[in-house]
Amino acid sequence: MKNLKLLLPRYFSILENDLEAKYLISKKIPADFSKSDSTKSLWKKHEYSIKNNEVGKSNVSSSLLDLKIELATRIFRSCVFCEKRCKVDRNISSGQCNVREARISSEFLHMGEESFLIPSYTIFFSGCTFNCVFCQNWDISQQICGLSIKHKDLIFLIDKRIKEGAKNINWVGGDPTSNLLYILLVLKECKANIVQVWNSNMYCSVETMKLLDGVIDIYLTDFKYGNDFCAKRLSKIDNYTGIIKRNHKLAYDFGEVVIRHLIMPNHLDCCSVKILDWISKNLDDAVVNLMAQYRPQYEAYKFLDISKPLSIDDYYNLKNYAKKLGIYLI
Repeated sequence: MKNLKLLLPRYFSILENDLEAKYLISKKIPADFSKSDSTKSLWKKHEYSIKNNEVGKSNVSSSLLDLKIELATRIFRSCVFCEKRCKVDRNISSGQCNVREARISSEFLHMGEESFLIPSYTIFFSGCTFNCVFCQNWDISQQICGLSIKHKDLIFLIDKRIKEGAKNINWVGGDPTSNLLYILLVLKECKANIVQVWNSNMYCSVETMKLLDGVIDIYLTDFKYGNDFCAKRLSKIDNYTGIIKRNHKLAYDFGEVVIRHLIMPNHLDCCSVKILDWISKNLDDAVVNLMAQYRPQYEAYKFLDISKPLSIDDYYNLKNYAKKLGIYLI
């Protein structure tokens, strides 16, 4: 029997204070750059800093995290945080995700996440890069709501939640992708040795994935579909499988990964089985959560195939199939 602590060693080591969270380390890695440098030059310096990982003093004049913030600031002016790549100047207007400035719809200690993650300090952003017809958080994903909280002010809430027992900071939504610049600015001010969780649909651009590298400890990913047709039909998204598979491989290289798959009725063969097959062939010792709590929400009633809850038989059939593949299930 596989041991979860062996599959996610860094996560548990940070909890026990034996290791530093990656974002703290990124503050100690020197990155010599100027705001007058070209973006191409900044990416080269970013690659060098990531590759060499030379930890210096805690008070370096410019750090890898500073460099990430400068790159994210430039992306914000021509947004390509997600693979819709709309190139909107978000200082002026919202992108295709409907997000302009970061708005937090709620923040609290979540007790409903995976058992080893709780209590999890979840920060829910409004807005999303997807338009899922069955979204269970449609009230915050499909419309912009919540408060615009200055990144420095969020630190007070983070400190409060840590004192209340938070094991991690869980960036979610909606989806956090559109809000990466804001998140990096928060981490610039944060000093706590606490795990950073990227809880996302993973439709991130390569640029975003690079900026997450060296900052995020655990990628809590959402792998929805096994084919592009279902993704387009139910989430109105293009080129899904190629992008999501690429990003899962990158996340697996960059940190520790927990993959969530929401099982939907009538989508076992076209989606669920294909996803599990791919995971078993491409991600050794992956940690997977097969989620059986699908229920028709939002506009799901308009789609006959997903208009009813998942059956117990379908759930156990898929669970047994995953076990046969040797996948670690939580």
